[in-house]
Amino acid sequence: MRQQVERCDLAHDLSVSRLLTGLWQIADMERDGRAVDLEAAATSMGSYVEAGMTTFDMADHYGSAELIAGQFLQNTDTPDQVQVFTKWVPEPGPISRKDVRDAVQRSLDRLQTDRIDLLQFHTWHYADPVWLDALLWLQELRDEGLIRHLGLTNFDTAHLRIALHSGIDIVSNQVCFSLIDQRPKNTMVDLCLEHDVKLLAYGTLAGGFLTERWLDRPEPDPGDPLTYSQMKYRRFIEAAGGWAVFQRLLDVLNDVAQRTGASMANVASRYILDQPAVCGVIVGARLGESEHIEDNLALFQLELDEQSREMIEDALSLMGSIPGDCGDEYRKPPYLTASGDLSDHLDALPKPWEPDPGAAGRTRLSTGTSWETMAGYSRAVRVGNRIVVSGTTSTHRDRLIGGADAAAQMHFVIDKIAGTLQSLDSSLDDVIRTRVYVRNLADWETVARVHGKRFGEIRPSNTLIRADLVGSNYLVEMEAEAVLASSDR
Repeated sequence: MRQQVERCDLAHDLSVSRLLTGLWQIADMERDGRAVDLEAAATSMGSYVEAGMTTFDMADHYGSAELIAGQFLQNTDTPDQVQVFTKWVPEPGPISRKDVRDAVQRSLDRLQTDRIDLLQFHTWHYADPVWLDALLWLQELRDEGLIRHLGLTNFDTAHLRIALHSGIDIVSNQVCFSLIDQRPKNTMVDLCLEHDVKLLAYGTLAGGFLTERWLDRPEPDPGDPLTYSQMKYRRFIEAAGGWAVFQRLLDVLNDVAQRTGASMANVASRYILDQPAVCGVIVGARLGESEHIEDNLALFQLELDEQSREMIEDALSLMGSIPGDCGDEYRKPPYLTASGDLSDHLDALPKPWEPDPGAAGRTRLSTGTSWETMAGYSRAVRVGNRIVVSGTTSTHRDRLIGGADAAAQMHFVIDKIAGTLQSLDSSLDDVIRTRVYVRNLADWETVARVHGKRFGEIRPSNTLIRADLVGSNYLVEMEAEAVLASSDR
């Protein structure tokens, strides 16, 4: 028989409950100006801790969640037995070292603690390399002792890879992972196993859709009242094949629940908890309203046998795949968010760099590397509807990004070119030609596969050449040409 509450070592000095309590629904409870009783909500956290569910996940934008947790930590006699995770989700645009410190201090003050167990970082825009600055500065605060460990949230495989190979110590990535959303199985799990990064899975119950409540029920009408989570995961269901396919999955889930004597929620969570690299699943709680502690604890008495797993996997084979990689729902269409776009998260994506209107109709762009000044060139020049991007390496300020990993370097190079084009009112979609130079011929396929992943739908003209690159640590360099459909775009 399993222990009542399974635990996982997220890091060598941080043991967590494998069933984490998520507090994102605090924001929903406070929708339309409603107020949550902070004292009552903090008191209800004690019930979870008494049951052995000692780990709580929140964020700076989950309404009063950090304040509630701070009040609980002050009221409990054993704060050292509770693990509090939070997130920093900054607005896109410039970030300074002071901004990073202020954000961490704000969470520390709200949590009424002197150290955050796990600070998880989210970025909206990989084409702006400020996300790397933020992580490097967060790592400084970890070294100071304000943060115990550093994690990510909603990062895709390529950018987790960049962070790891750039010397940033990441212990976890929090991603959507459920019977409906199997994206982590594509490439994320393998990278996490290679680097001992743990996955924290949210959305495991799809906002409650993967429970008995929705079995044999009609699809919600557009006007039906739904929580933020349900509005979001309804889009996931549509992307995975629609309501009829989803109901077939619920039928199988119900059959497995009947065979095992468990709830459908426990079967759905147990399947994800048993996946490689998964340290824990995060189940949301409406503190003081609906907590389901007894049913949640039953998860640890459940074991899925081979027949149950085969039944579930047969049902999954009939469903469509959620497009893209982890976190893509927040960065590219189709936006699988509550609103169906990013309007409920941000207003716009600022340009990573400001262009310089030059003479003779030339608009120049610099990304601030010392080489641009020393050698007297621009990162890119736009004339009319044509943009030419100089040979670009994995350099950010004075730092090599991606370490000795050719794939990580290539992804960052393409990100930098994407940010350059965005700053000139263009995008990778406008690229008509690329030229790629690799130092080591042995890296050609690795680099080519990254190019294929990023340009597979665009299909520009391309040349790949082995060449001796300037700078002994650079493994790849790339230049690009783009043509906009209209010069006044």
